[in-house]
Amino acid sequence: MDIGKSLHSLRLQRGLTQEELADRCELSKGFISQVERNLASPSIATLTDMLECLGSSLSDFFSKKTDEKTVFSPQDMFEKKDDETLKGSITWLVPDAQKNSMEPILIELGPDGESYAMSPSEGEEFGYVLSGAVYLVTGSERTRLRTGWSFCIHPSTEHSLKNAGKTTARVLWISTPPSF
Repeated sequence: MDIGKSLHSLRLQRGLTQEELADRCELSKGFISQVERNLASPSIATLTDMLECLGSSLSDFFSKKTDEKTVFSPQDMFEKKDDETLKGSITWLVPDAQKNSMEPILIELGPDGESYAMSPSEGEEFGYVLSGAVYLVTGSERTRLRTGWSFCIHPSTEHSLKNAGKTTARVLWISTPPSF
């Protein structure tokens, strides 16, 4: 945690200048400036006083969650290649999605490739065919989906996707809760 940056941000949120905070804490403006630039470190007692003047406490100050990442580059994603069953790959588009309520993946099925059979679940699953054609297999039912088609299921039976063509099929698949 960058204490100086966090104090600076908290001071600005409260609409105070360095001089006003210094007056309230009985410190010098120069010291406040040095702390905010991480050129000086306050003692625990001084930090406690500064936080009280800012309407906070040590426990609140240090328990703030860090901002969660919301944008992911290809380097953040994880790809698993499978030449036997998928004849393609699965790419987890959001790292650590298991902790979220949904899990988006990109599944690429080569010719004759098929996804792993998914068990029935309490959640929902959505898919959008980006390219190629696939069969959505639910139990003994098989439905052909083409580029631009989508599906939304509440899986009460085992289900999977199978490539229905001679080219690689790409499907955006989102599960809630995460299941991959």
